[in-house]
Parts: sequence; structure tokens; C-alpha cells
Amino acid sequence: MEYLSPLDASFLDLEDEDPHASLAIASVAVIDGPAPDQAAFAEALRGRLALVPRYRQKVRRVPFNLGRPVWDDDPGFDLDFHLRRTALPAPGDDDALQHLIGRIMSQRLDRERPMWEDWVIEGLPEGRWALLSKVHHSMLDGVTGNELYRLICDPGPEPRPGEPDDWQPEPTGGTALTLDALGRLAALPFDQARALLRAAADPAGAVRRLTDLVRGATALTEALLPAPPTSLSGPLGRARRYALARVPMAEIAAAARAHRVTINDVYLAAVAGAFRHLLLFRAEQPVPGAIRTLVPVNVRTTDARHVFDNRLSSMLLDLPVEIGDAPGRLRAVHDRIAGLRERHEVEAGAELLTLADQEPYAMVSFLIRAAFRMPQRGLATVTTNVPGPPVPLYLLGRPIREILPYVPIAEHMRVGVAALTYRDQAAIGVTSDFATVPEAGDFAATVATEIRELAMARGPAARRSLRAARPVRPAPVPGSARSA
Repeated sequence: MEYLSPLDASFLDLEDEDPHASLAIASVAVIDGPAPDQAAFAEALRGRLALVPRYRQKVRRVPFNLGRPVWDDDPGFDLDFHLRRTALPAPGDDDALQHLIGRIMSQRLDRERPMWEDWVIEGLPEGRWALLSKVHHSMLDGVTGNELYRLICDPGPEPRPGEPDDWQPEPTGGTALTLDALGRLAALPFDQARALLRAAADPAGAVRRLTDLVRGATALTEALLPAPPTSLSGPLGRARRYALARVPMAEIAAAARAHRVTINDVYLAAVAGAFRHLLLFRAEQPVPGAIRTLVPVNVRTTDARHVFDNRLSSMLLDLPVEIGDAPGRLRAVHDRIAGLRERHEVEAGAELLTLADQEPYAMVSFLIRAAFRMPQRGLATVTTNVPGPPVPLYLLGRPIREILPYVPIAEHMRVGVAALTYRDQAAIGVTSDFATVPEAGDFAATVATEIRELAMARGPAARRSLRAARPVRPAPVPGSARSA
């Protein structure tokens, strides 16, 4: 019996509390044509199902919330239900693709079935097609999303043979589920006692961990205090906009080298610049603390890279929208992240999740739902940055040209920003609430402009170095960066 972790289950709880939220993540692989017919595509996916057991499991709640939900085999699994097909209207440019992504991702996944869908999208320019992979966040995070590409795709144009598959569903009975949850509940005091004994055996280490936990938890609590109100935070509708921009990795790397910071620093500073421009465009003052972002941090160990779940902590970062120049924003991002790391905010978040695993699930679920209902909101956005596959991938013998990311929004956060790298390109995907933030396209374009300005900020010598380092690659899918 495989239980969801407290973090995995929290995505279900949050979605239950927000009738307008769809907490599915996605990536869109743009592939050279021709698109496979439905039978060939279904056969290719069927030959990989043995590698992804979660694709044939659905979430099952424990009666009376006695324990965390479990992953349970779906006896009625039907692959055809999960494989969808559509086409873009002519001319099939970026505007049409972005609009379609927004519409698909606005819809919730069916919880009565395994929570994933694959969409074949035809009609892209130059005979290309796209595959939109949509998965509920309770199933995996961005890092394991990359693992999906490794399992489903091929490293070369010759497709691998299908995997042997003798799967037979073994669903769990309701009585067994209840008894197991009761047994785990009864064992919790003993598990907690053993944890205390381990701490007593290493008092110095326990004190150190407790000190780090208190410092980090204090930082997390301070970051959740109410932020100055802006029009970018508030109730959401059901519909989403999606917009994208593309940036060569050479530009991001050049900016990081020129300013002696990390690639993630450059990305977050560019996002801060885009938020500053958007606030000014809306005649709002970009005051300190106005845009506080949730930054997921991967805490997955190497031996867990193939496990399909969420292994994330987080930093809560005030983006420096109050600073007028791009290099100044970059320095502020770098310094603020260093301060958060010094206060062990990431470790505290991970430790709190570990503690949640040792408490009754009904209480943990209640606290998550209660926190969501609190009227004050300290977070304005979520920003993710996931390194994608660094080498070329193929699907059904066809090369993948680029991969585009999608991050969901909820909890009064009207804008979310995701970056995903594939080979020598970073794709920036912006999700926004359809009604309240129609400027998603301009926002995405501004992120790319901010990165370019940071890369060019060190004068002619740096610009010559950047031009020399910029790789030659096939042109991306044509089209504007305007909002869908």
C-alpha cells in the first residue's frame, strides 16, 4: 500500500479548497513532423506504461480521513481515455498554441481516473506537431517530470522496443485500507518516541537541527505576513492565459558570468524586472515587499531521482521590484537568497514536511485547509526554474525541437512563471488569470528582455563575448510572444 506524502496530498487539499484552481503541471514538446496517427501513438505509449506504474493508479481517499490518500491500481484503466488529440487553427503560430495550452490547462483532471492526459496537437508550422503532457502535481514535481521524458522518449531516432508488461490491477479493498490506516495511526506515538530517542542519542546534533528549524521557521513565518496589496493578487477565475518567451542559454550564462551570480539569480532578477514593469504599467507603485514569490527548491537525493512524487522545499523571496536598474535588482536577488540560505529556510521547510509525516493526517489536512482559508495573503506569485534534458530526445523517431513549461496558479496568485531548459534554450512560460491579468504575453517578453539587458550590461567586450558564445540552432516555432 503506497501512501501519498503530506506534500503530495496537500496539492489535492488545496485544489479542494479552491473551486477555480487546477493544480496540474505540464510541459509541451514541439516535435518535427509528421504527427503519428492515433493508433501508432497509443501503441508507443502502451509500450512504456510498465516504466511508469503511476500512470495506471488513481488516488483513493481513506475513509473518515484516518490516513493520507493512497495510490491504488485502477481496475478500469483505459489508455484511450488519457490520449487526446486536437489541431491548431491556421496559421498555427505561437498565439494559437498559447491559447490552446491555456484552455487545456484551465480544466481539472478527472480524479476518478489516473490523473494525467497526453494531447497530440497538430497544425504547427513547417509540418510540426506538439505533445502536451498534463499531470496532477500530487503525482510528481518538475524534476521527476524530466524523468518521464527519459522513460517515454528515445536518445536517438531509432525507437526502443516496448517494455514487457504483464500488469494486472490489484486494487485495495475498503476494509484493508481502513485497517491499515488505523494501524499506522496507532503506531504514531511509538514512531514519535523512537524519533525522540534518536535525538537523545545525539544531543548536539538535535540542538543544532532544532536551532536551524526555529530560525528557518521564523523566516518562513515572517515571509507569510501580509504583503502590500496590488492588482496582481486576489481571487482567481477558472480560465487561464499562457504566454511564452525563448532565451538562448548562452545569454543567461553570459549574464551570470558577467555579474558573478548563478543562473537562477539571473532568472529571478529578470522576473522581478517584469513585475516592476507590469506594476508601473498599471500605475501601481512597486514598493518593497509587493511581490513575494514562492521558489520551489529541489531536495531530492540522487537515489530518489526515479521516484514519482514531490521532493520539494521552498524559499519565500521578496522580489526587488522597488529597484529601478536591472543590475541592482540582480545584486539584490543574489544577496536576499544568500540571506535566506543563511537562515536555513529551505532546511526548515523540509523538516516541517518530515514532522508532518509523523502527525495524524486529519490534523495536517485540517491545518492546510485552514491556512488556505485565511484572509491575508503574503504570496503574490510562484517562480520555478527546472533544468530539462541537456541532450536531444526523440519521440517515435521524430526529434524534439523544444520543450515549453507550464506552472499552475492558485491561492490568490494571479501570475506564475516557469523556466525550463532543453539543450541550448530556456523556455519561459507565464501563466496568468485570464480575466485579471491579460498582459501575460508582454510579461513573458519582458522577462526575455531583462535577461538580454543583464547579459549586455558589461559593455562592448561582454557583448562581443556573448555573440561569440551564442550557439547556432534551428529556428524556433515562428510566431509572436503576445498573449493568447
